[in-house]
Amino acid sequence: MKARTLEELAKLSGVSRSTVSRVLNGGSVGESTKRRVLAVVEKSSYQPNLAARRLAQGRTGILGLVFHTDAADLFGDPYWSLLLKGTTDAAATRATGVMLWLKTSSPAELLSSVLGVGLIDGAVVTASYRNDPLVDGLVESDLPIVLVGHGGHSERASYVDIDDLAAATQLVTYLIDLGRRRIATVAGPARSVAGSDRSEGYRRALWRAGLAVDERLVVEGDFNEASGHACTMRLLESGAEFDALFAANDSMARGALRALTQHGLNVPDDVALAGFDDVDFAEQLSLTTVRQPVQRMGELATTTLLELIDSPDGGPRRVILPTELIARRSTEGPTMNAWSPGSEPGDHAELPPGMATRNRPPNGGS
Repeated sequence: MKARTLEELAKLSGVSRSTVSRVLNGGSVGESTKRRVLAVVEKSSYQPNLAARRLAQGRTGILGLVFHTDAADLFGDPYWSLLLKGTTDAAATRATGVMLWLKTSSPAELLSSVLGVGLIDGAVVTASYRNDPLVDGLVESDLPIVLVGHGGHSERASYVDIDDLAAATQLVTYLIDLGRRRIATVAGPARSVAGSDRSEGYRRALWRAGLAVDERLVVEGDFNEASGHACTMRLLESGAEFDALFAANDSMARGALRALTQHGLNVPDDVALAGFDDVDFAEQLSLTTVRQPVQRMGELATTTLLELIDSPDGGPRRVILPTELIARRSTEGPTMNAWSPGSEPGDHAELPPGMATRNRPPNGGS
């Protein structure tokens, strides 16, 4: 016999409805009674009404996702696609559903929308910019919030992040150890947390090596391929010489590669090129980069949010994930077949056996 309600379970078990409820919710019940009720639950194929249970607990089971991007980048930029996959995959295991907010209106309007909807138990929020009134307002609200990134927000903030400054320092130091001395950068937006920290990492690596920062070699992009191309064209047309270029993300590095090729420069013979993120096309382009676990960040942000909802009094949760330097042919090895407009990354010649390196020290050690 199938049991559809607690009352039917109680009748089949020979106990009260409240006793069945305590068994199902982990309350204090005698062991023999507990075994009897659970046996009936198994035999009757009882399926609890999760929606009703959540409403009784003051929850909906719906999580919010607040992403500082638009629809075009969400599905067109590999970073945002991976982050979305990570958050939604993790949410699928325990949440009823998700609600998504994108950068389609002012921070004040978005804040009012997220807090006023009344349907979400908490939200994962991308903290892309410092002094962001949307992020600050959400963190200071009563809604459980976990940030992807942190940006120096409130001490109350829970977040999942990487150490952008340390990772960028490591990458530029790697270029220096390869013998490159005139290193340019296409930086991310100064107003963004990642852009600022990666730019600081670039400067720190040069300073530690006793190399001066030539401000003519520093240009600010906008984390997209078009800006990487435009900024690299500006560098080349300025006449300032450089033998390496660090782009603050892989999309800008791909644009930079196109500009270098258009100017007849070989990568890496004339200019070593490195990016940041290690998105899907980076390996196809043989691009040296920093791998950050974007999808894992989304997963952990969601599971951390669920923990915060379950145990709100445990204080802020903070997770810093490791990054990995991935050395490929764009910084050492034979000249690359450069990507050009209209071609697909997969059209490049395959990397010769033994040329791909992964965290390989400049001296060739293991």
